[in-house]
Amino acid sequence: MSDDLDALAGELAEFDIPDKPIQRSPIEERVIAGFEDIQRFTEREGHAPTHGSDKDMFERLYAVRLERLAANPTYTALLTPLDHQGLLTGAQATAKEDDEVDLDDLASDLEELDEVAADITNLRHVRPVAEKKAAEEIANRETCADFDRFKPLFEKVQSDLDAGLRTTRPPETSAEIEAGRFYILSGQKAHVAEVGEQFKQDYGDWDARLRVVFDNGTESNLLMRSLHRAMSKDKSSRTISDPVAGPLFTDATADGDEASGIIYVLRSKSDLPIVADNRDLLHKIGVTGGSVEKRIANAKLDPTFLMADVEIVTTYELYNINRVKLENLLHRVFERARLEVVIKDRFGHPVTPREWFLVPLFAIDEAVERIRDGSIKGVAYDPETASLQ
Repeated sequence: MSDDLDALAGELAEFDIPDKPIQRSPIEERVIAGFEDIQRFTEREGHAPTHGSDKDMFERLYAVRLERLAANPTYTALLTPLDHQGLLTGAQATAKEDDEVDLDDLASDLEELDEVAADITNLRHVRPVAEKKAAEEIANRETCADFDRFKPLFEKVQSDLDAGLRTTRPPETSAEIEAGRFYILSGQKAHVAEVGEQFKQDYGDWDARLRVVFDNGTESNLLMRSLHRAMSKDKSSRTISDPVAGPLFTDATADGDEASGIIYVLRSKSDLPIVADNRDLLHKIGVTGGSVEKRIANAKLDPTFLMADVEIVTTYELYNINRVKLENLLHRVFERARLEVVIKDRFGHPVTPREWFLVPLFAIDEAVERIRDGSIKGVAYDPETASLQ
């Protein structure tokens, strides 16, 4: 009898309808992608985006987006299974109910926010040739004859920005413009190489003639107040900070200190050949301000986790830490061992994960210790010797 039932079950199985992958509309895909941007921001900064004139433009954009998503029941139902950080619940406390907003309207709002962000990222104030030429003539730009000595300075500033050692902020007042400082004007980095003697203008204000060198190899003898006015009119202009100094973190708490982040090292359970062949060597190295367990809860849906579950290999707790700066430093140290692989997300779009490295655990341990004792400067991982040098 049992054999007959098994045979019947086998025959019926042939008529089973296979599970179909979930089909998302283009609007739903866009909403999910927009929500994932907010999740990545929260992971990187350790808090949900908020409003405020002192906040970065992107943070304010994400805060608006999150409130709109949280106020719409259709989208909360779509996104709640993906919301491992509890962002929607927190935003619903402040978001206004908006039952009349439909999918098309909200998608349009999100698209407008994305266009603003894209304009900032793509330096929309880099002007057309004719307009740019006119601006340069007004500023009396000319070729910088000794640009060779300034070029390394611009390269170092860009490297510091990439590593999180410098940040950008809104323009300063004209009185705060000083020799040696760097700025962003019309999409170009500008360096105040010299400041001449101050003099009083006819209308009574103090001013000074500057030597301003730009990263395209030109220079100008702008007046200090002219530079300040130009930066005030350019909505994309920024002041570049000096390098951040001080230790990255301490290995123990002190009175009043609070844990502010965790370095996590993960191992993938993916069945990709490159992962299976190097499972004990391939590690994801990241920094989070929250729970690692929550961070990896939806790993198999996230291309940054290779669309597969992961296991926690080890963690290092941090105190009083600049998480972005630390993560950039770790990734720079292991840059030569970075895994080069392209993964398709659940919509079939190609994604290149950037936090996976073919590096042994003992090398990661050593890097963390060298960060603690301050000896990490100039150190990099050598894949050929499997050591830090």
